[in-house]
Amino acid sequence: MRDISYSSTHPPLPPTTEDDRVDWLRLLRSRRVGVTTFWRLLSEHGSARAALEALPEVARAAGVPRYEACPEGVILKELKQARAYGARAVFFGDPDYPEDLAQLPDAPPVLWVVGEAAVLQRPMVAVVGARNASSLGIRMARHLASGLTEAGFVVVSGLARGIDKVAHGAALEGGTVGVMAGGVDVLYPSENAGLAEEIAAKGGARISEMPLGMQPMARHFPVRNRIVSGLSRAVVVVEAAAKSGSLITARGALDQGREVLAVPGHPFDARAAGCNMLLRDGARLVRNVDDILEALPPVQTQFVQAELPLQPSAEDACTAPPAAEAPQRSLRETAALHSRILDRLGPSPISEDQLIRDLGGQVREVVPVLTELELEGRVERQPGGFLALVSGR
Repeated sequence: MRDISYSSTHPPLPPTTEDDRVDWLRLLRSRRVGVTTFWRLLSEHGSARAALEALPEVARAAGVPRYEACPEGVILKELKQARAYGARAVFFGDPDYPEDLAQLPDAPPVLWVVGEAAVLQRPMVAVVGARNASSLGIRMARHLASGLTEAGFVVVSGLARGIDKVAHGAALEGGTVGVMAGGVDVLYPSENAGLAEEIAAKGGARISEMPLGMQPMARHFPVRNRIVSGLSRAVVVVEAAAKSGSLITARGALDQGREVLAVPGHPFDARAAGCNMLLRDGARLVRNVDDILEALPPVQTQFVQAELPLQPSAEDACTAPPAAEAPQRSLRETAALHSRILDRLGPSPISEDQLIRDLGGQVREVVPVLTELELEGRVERQPGGFLALVSGR
């Protein structure tokens, strides 16, 4: 399961009551609290309620006065809207939460699901590619998706035009999952609205970590792509330009330890440039569905949801070593560490581990300061555990 290596020695349990779920959503929807910061705060404070109580003081220490967490009324409205639309919240640790996705360090704390949540427990393969797909690319995507379905895999994609649309359509009868950049009720692009409804009606699911009603924006798509690859045992790229969202998905898959496969294309076709680059860099070549199946373990007839580690008993808690506390720093020392971090960062992302190594510091010293800079809006987290300066600073 996820490795939470901050101050707590045990991952928190999933929310079990309605109040717990509201607290999780309030913390997640609070201003400048991304997924990684959510998990850090939850680990440091033991519960979402405790993290919410501590958040204004954390923000004040980061130089953000009068900080207020997301109001409860906003979450109650989101829950009401979801019930009216027929969407279900699947929280991290719930039986229906996808096991492969749960392994990610930046796993979504909650997924909104429309359709059949049980499909998320089956093994999945992502099929992605160009929006302006060629006729040959469309035929290939249809062939691969239908073959994967016959082999027992669920086909995952992003419900975009082109390859995504074809892959979903070919896998409808066997189950397919559409991962959305906006809310599950925002059917984008509108031309795929009918397909989106079919996915939910025919045993598949549409999922999103975004609140209902959220219109997809450009910055949401790379974040969405980490879920596409995180759900999947492998990512198959059918067609992709040299700079495309499909390559972002492929790079994320490599960071997550997933197999990356690509269909080769003609060197003169710009839509094949990305696939050819992936093959040059070591991706597996795909000629047919058998090439994909050879790269994957055989499908099991039963799928067991991994369990969260148990919380320590009261007796264990008495003998457990105390959690490490962040060192106390003077204002001058804190300002100096802020400057050192910001000097190391730029618009090009760098991994958090690499930053800590470059600074020559310890995790418990640097991590709380990164949280402060995130809340201050000076540092942003990107998929895969990368950090960058906020643009415009």
